[in-house]
Amino acid sequence: MPVANSIAAAADQLREWRQDFHRHPELGYEEHRTSKVIAERLHEMGFDAVETGIGGTGVVGVLHGRNGPGDEARSIMLRADMDALPIHELNDIAHKSQTEGTMHACGHDGHVTMLLGGAQHLARTRAFEGSVYFCFQPAEEGGAGAKAMIEDGLFERFPCSAVYGMHNWPGAPVGSFHCRSGPLMAASDEFTIRLKGRGGHAAKPDTCIDPVPCGAAIVQALQTVVARRVNPISPAVVTVTTFQAGDAFNVIPETALLGGTVRSFDSALHTQIYAHIERIVYQVAAAHDIEASVERSEKFYPETVNDAEATAFSLAVAREVAGAENVHDGVEPTMGSEDFSYYALKKPACFMLIGNGESAGLHHPRYDFNDEGTVWGASYWSALVEKALPVG
Repeated sequence: MPVANSIAAAADQLREWRQDFHRHPELGYEEHRTSKVIAERLHEMGFDAVETGIGGTGVVGVLHGRNGPGDEARSIMLRADMDALPIHELNDIAHKSQTEGTMHACGHDGHVTMLLGGAQHLARTRAFEGSVYFCFQPAEEGGAGAKAMIEDGLFERFPCSAVYGMHNWPGAPVGSFHCRSGPLMAASDEFTIRLKGRGGHAAKPDTCIDPVPCGAAIVQALQTVVARRVNPISPAVVTVTTFQAGDAFNVIPETALLGGTVRSFDSALHTQIYAHIERIVYQVAAAHDIEASVERSEKFYPETVNDAEATAFSLAVAREVAGAENVHDGVEPTMGSEDFSYYALKKPACFMLIGNGESAGLHHPRYDFNDEGTVWGASYWSALVEKALPVG
């Protein structure tokens, strides 16, 4: 079952939809226009029900097969994320972001479009038995929108036997699919380090307690956590991404603020890493006579673990759509993270990667979703439903 003819015929429409979403990006929990457009599209397609406001701005479209609603065993959920990133777009394209400082730098505009494309095909054919829940999720980019939807009763309101997700993958050929059973994406969270010294005139450092060299020493020392405190065969990352201190060339600042991320595939290792971070921060700060605190974000993303059976099924569907030569099992895990992990903690789940061609990388200001991929993604979604819920 290659790309469905009706989906191929809708390629221009899908491109128009995707580029419209790209022009109007919205940050996590602010996806009001995006949610409204999605809900309108689903109503136009003749969906049996469309629920909005789930987990804030989430949307779930309900589509029943030829013989009406299915029970939990005959129901599945398909998920796409909707939010954009606080990045200034550098692309010079007709569909460039119209919202200053915000852009779809991770391809969620494409994820929404692929799922809408599959939804449109399935709403026309109803070539399945049971129920499909099309989940459009807010705030994947650090806002834990998946968790918010689950806590808002997602699985109680839409009981299903499995959940499937998909993400574009720059560098992989368009029309290719990549997956693995077991851990696919790392657990992640964020930390904030606050340093307080005594500010003053830059010409009189002896009268001050400068937090800047203390912060620099902490950044350097944190590089030893993974290199010297973590088993070399256990993947882990500690990255400092922000260092904010001072506003003038001739003033020693009173405070400094550092931030970063921790990633691993083991929750116990995560806890150990934080113990090392705190030890380093407090001891280095004490050596500099600096007050310090370490804060760990509450928005922890667990590792994304694909269910073996759901993954084998998903790969088989992808082979039928794209051909075996374009489907790759056993892809290397990535230290990137995904709040799809919250669904996988509740239900058998599979998170698939789809090629985006030679585009800029994810979260890059010149990234753009490849519109040629929408027909492949939409065909994968429709084929997955028809294979998971076959007409008896």
